[in-house]
Amino acid sequence: MKKTTTSAQEYGSGGFKQLKVSTLFADLRGFTAVSSEYPAKVVIKMLNRYLSAMSDIVIQHHGMVDKFMGDSIMATFGTPQPHVDDLQRSLACAVRMQLAMDDINAVNNSLQLPPLYMGIGINTGKAMAGRLGSKQHSEYTVIGDCVNLASRIESFSLRGQILIGQETFKHAGNFITVGNPSDIFVKGKAEPVQVHEVLAIPSLGLNVPRREARRSQRVKVRMPFTYQQIEHKIVSDKVLQGTIRDISYFGIQAEFDQKIKALDDIKLSIDLSLIGYHAGDIYGKVVRTSEHKGKHLAAVEFTSITLQNEVNIRQFVQMLIQGCDKDS
Repeated sequence: MKKTTTSAQEYGSGGFKQLKVSTLFADLRGFTAVSSEYPAKVVIKMLNRYLSAMSDIVIQHHGMVDKFMGDSIMATFGTPQPHVDDLQRSLACAVRMQLAMDDINAVNNSLQLPPLYMGIGINTGKAMAGRLGSKQHSEYTVIGDCVNLASRIESFSLRGQILIGQETFKHAGNFITVGNPSDIFVKGKAEPVQVHEVLAIPSLGLNVPRREARRSQRVKVRMPFTYQQIEHKIVSDKVLQGTIRDISYFGIQAEFDQKIKALDDIKLSIDLSLIGYHAGDIYGKVVRTSEHKGKHLAAVEFTSITLQNEVNIRQFVQMLIQGCDKDS
């Protein structure tokens, strides 16, 4: 059998050349929290099982493992030699990577270890490929805006999701089935970037397993907000204080300065200082409550929100995602 190149390290020297590349980034969700709860040897073995399984799948699809970055994987399709079906192979690889997580988690379960969940992002475009570094150390890699965008896209993926950029979507055609497009705000881009969630590859009989019911990522924060309680459809004049502990596109989890009941309706105001915007007149419903160390905690789902507030909260969350560890 012809040997398949497994790693970027195996490629020889040479100058950079421009290639059309589909770049895949995969990252474990919540692994930082998992790694803090188990001995280092256990964590390393768990991580190596994951990296080994994912690398095998990349190689089977004639991709190149560019590098490992902790619990993240960067793989490229179209380097060092391009093929007409690089994009299709990157997509099939991504779906089979998600499917393989079932086997990984079966092993984890047998060892009384927690399940692992992965998010994937893919983007396609022209990049410079070649050996980068110094005399002491160098490695074959790809660099370019399309590669950076692939990494950004991956950061927005939820557990079990595969998100792709517009170029990948455009050239994939009917090879894939996708969900509704979403616009994301990406650092360094003046305009929102459209992404699509891959759901299936019909011609190969592949379906992405559903692992996440949440509609958006949550990001951990510590930020004040004000709220007013609503009774019999009347908003109270009394303005109360709280602290948001995490925020998503569709709601918050927060500490309240007084006890609050499930199914209560409230009106919120949130100062989104990162983007210089104040989101007022947001209506929400308390969906669950709890007490922890004397603090009143509650999850609130937004029930009525203006389009302008919605767009700005989405942008605020997305800017935080790109500056946070991806533990959602």
